[in-house]
Amino acid sequence: MLQTSILIGRANYRADIDGLRAIAVLLVVVYHAFPTFLPGGFIGVDVFFVISGFLISKIIFQEIDAKRFSFVDFYGRRIRRIFPALIFIFICCFGFGWFILLPHEFEQLGKHIASGATFISNFVLWSEAGYFDNTAITKPLLHLWSLGIEEQFYLLWPLVLWIAYKNNISAIGLIISIVALSFLLNVGFIDSAPVGTFYSPATRVWELLLGALLACHKHRELSSNFRPLHLALLSVGGLGLLFIAVFLIDERKSFPGAWAVLPTIATAILIASGPKAIVNQKILSNRVLVFFGLISFPLYLWHWPLLSFARIIEGESLTTNARIAIVLVSIALAWATYIFLEKPIRHGGRAAIKSTALIVTMLAVGYAGFNVYVRDGLPFRGPQVVGKDRGYDGGPGGTMVPSCGLPHEIGVGFTCWQDTRPALKFALIGDSKASSIHGGLARTSTEVGRWLFIGIGSKGAPLPIITEDPRYARYQYGSITALRSLAENKEIEAVLIATATRSLFQLRNATDIEDLEDSPNYDVVLEGLQRSVDVLKAASKKVVFLVDNPTLPHPEDCSPRTTSADVLNRMLKKTLNQRCHLPLDRHLELARKYRVLLATLVANNPGWVSLFDTTPFLCDYRERICSTTKNGRLLYGGTDHISDHAAGLIGQELNLYMQNLK
Repeated sequence: MLQTSILIGRANYRADIDGLRAIAVLLVVVYHAFPTFLPGGFIGVDVFFVISGFLISKIIFQEIDAKRFSFVDFYGRRIRRIFPALIFIFICCFGFGWFILLPHEFEQLGKHIASGATFISNFVLWSEAGYFDNTAITKPLLHLWSLGIEEQFYLLWPLVLWIAYKNNISAIGLIISIVALSFLLNVGFIDSAPVGTFYSPATRVWELLLGALLACHKHRELSSNFRPLHLALLSVGGLGLLFIAVFLIDERKSFPGAWAVLPTIATAILIASGPKAIVNQKILSNRVLVFFGLISFPLYLWHWPLLSFARIIEGESLTTNARIAIVLVSIALAWATYIFLEKPIRHGGRAAIKSTALIVTMLAVGYAGFNVYVRDGLPFRGPQVVGKDRGYDGGPGGTMVPSCGLPHEIGVGFTCWQDTRPALKFALIGDSKASSIHGGLARTSTEVGRWLFIGIGSKGAPLPIITEDPRYARYQYGSITALRSLAENKEIEAVLIATATRSLFQLRNATDIEDLEDSPNYDVVLEGLQRSVDVLKAASKKVVFLVDNPTLPHPEDCSPRTTSADVLNRMLKKTLNQRCHLPLDRHLELARKYRVLLATLVANNPGWVSLFDTTPFLCDYRERICSTTKNGRLLYGGTDHISDHAAGLIGQELNLYMQNLK
């Protein structure tokens, strides 16, 4: 991110582009620190994409035209620009994580260091969860997804342009063709595959190539074709469009999709306006903005790990004062990194030696991260949750095979498991909530009825809402495929559906359902679930809905942390997040709309649909409280998912319930 050198000699330097980079990085930083204040600040990344595409392409075009382009020189400059600050961030995160993070957290950090060092973070994060998920704050290197996309672009784009030049292929025609294809992929898959569309270079490259299109004007600024008044109007319009995008777009929009046109076109307009346009000259070239533009890369690298580690230590949302302090510290560290690390390595002699040393160091850091990942987070380090219990009781056991009655070419797109013991009678489908109950169900089942499971995979989650509503488009393939398979499976007598309330109603958080009452999706969900029930009823299958568990903070936020270092233990928070104990009546109040929906399905399908409530197993009805532990054991294993131990407690009674269905 932000790593493009804009110094191809002082004659080509544009202070206004440094100012534009400053706006981009400040949008991102403020969004991450104060998301409700600047809900669309994440579009700063899209601004960077356009800037980077313009600057890198301009370098390549100029050097190819002058017949002095060298792949070795090009990649060497990139290495000396990007690697110093990035390596330093990796080392700092590794060192801090060594003392603070729990084994599973350190394991994840190791994976992200390894993927960041090889510039494939976007692909790794794609396989984990979405950028806007609640778990994102606990990933200190989440922000490197954009750096991965840029580096993948930088790796291939010079080769593409060089081949085009050698074969007399029009650069403009080539760029327009790729932009059109990439944009079509972007808008075509944003509803059915939103996470992939967000992270994929194929659906993002059009943003970088918009900048490349501006760079095709070889010998003079594009702005020289316009009169000063026109340039002034263009620049004012570009800045206005950018800020409209900031306040019009938020995480609830299908992004990037068509919405990404706003910030990218706004950025292209500002670049095309040239350095003499009024906004570019008077605002973007301001010394303060230029300063932030110069430190934009290290500022982008520093701010998110600091926010993330602080959130992990605190165990709950940070205070406003803490967020302000972290932003100020990020700026100071970015300045120091730029002055004492970036500039000395980037400039001066011995370029080949510097590049070689940086490559070797990056490989070593990446290997260190990979080593942590494959060795389960190095649990000998010392950091732990008091009591060490992770709520694991053995999972489903060793009798499950990866099969669920689907043809192999289809089944590989889902999580498929089937118990090999007789007699198969029950099926479980759903999202990650189904995955969390599956182990306990299989482990506590008897010969009266065993389980088949179809869960979330690369083809999506079989969230059983059959609808034409575009908000649920990404679930249709998985839902319809799984339901049809179960309907045709003559061994299955009853189907258990387990889904998250937040998935059904498209809620914003994984740690509360405070916005459930305001969800406008009730009718769509009711109709979609009824259609799924109809598919199973037509095949004479009984349907049981597993009532979703209370939603509490992450387990790591509800238990004291200890480390092997006394000085760090004094830093760690001693009081627990008050939200780790949820009054039962408050939970029932928050879940009212969800429970009414399930009751309506039961009433509309007498004899076919029933409910099994998990709440009595997870809450103390005498004390009227729901918490993350029971008798010293964790009831939750990750985010709002129950632990394997809780799945076993529920599974014993749920298996009996399924066996007695009539």
